[in-house]
Amino acid sequence: MDRVVFLLSLIFLGVSSQPIADSQRLFFTAVSRVHHLHVLAQRLFSDFESSLQTEEQRQLNKMFLHHFCKSDDIISPIDKHETQRSSVLKLLSISHQLVESWEFPSRSLYLSQRYQISQKLSELKSGIGLLITANQDTSEIFPGGASFPVEPYGNFYQRLGDEELLTQNYRLLACFKKDMHKVETYLTVAKCRLSPEANCTL
Repeated sequence: MDRVVFLLSLIFLGVSSQPIADSQRLFFTAVSRVHHLHVLAQRLFSDFESSLQTEEQRQLNKMFLHHFCKSDDIISPIDKHETQRSSVLKLLSISHQLVESWEFPSRSLYLSQRYQISQKLSELKSGIGLLITANQDTSEIFPGGASFPVEPYGNFYQRLGDEELLTQNYRLLACFKKDMHKVETYLTVAKCRLSPEANCTL
C-alpha cells in the first residue's frame, strides 16, 4: 500500500515533501483532476456552441439527442441509485474504461493540444489504475478496466466525411463532456464510500 501511495503521489503531484497518507487523499487528487477535465469539457463545448448559428445549434442538438456516444457500450450504472449501490472497485473500473476510451480521440478534440487533454487523461488513467490496485478485492476482480471492451472512438468518428466536420466536433465535445461528468460522479461516490460517516447522496 505504501508503494502505491508513493507512486500515485509522483504521478499526480510530483515529488512532495509531505507524504500522502491514505486512500482518501488519493481519491481527493483523482477527483480534483477529473473535475478540472469536466469543467474544461463544459467550457470547450459552450465556446463551440456559441460560435454556431442558432439554427446550427438547434439541428446539432436535435441530432445528438437521437444518437449515442461510443462509450455507451461500456456497462455502467443506469441511474444515481445504481451508482450508489455499486462497489468502489466497480466504479473505479468503469471510470478507468471511460478515461481510456478517450486517450486516442481526445487528440481530435477542439483545442485539445492547447490544454494538453490527452496527457491529462493518461495521467488520470494511471492514477485510477493505482487506486484499483489499492482497493483490489479478490472476490471482485476487474482486470485493468478491460472487462468490457469497447471499440475506440477513433474508428467510430473517422467514418464521417470531411463535410461533416462540424457534426464531428459537436459530437466529440458533447460526448467528452458527458463522459467526464460520469467519471467525476463515479470517483466522487467511490471516494465518499470510504468514509462511513459521510453522506454520499447524489
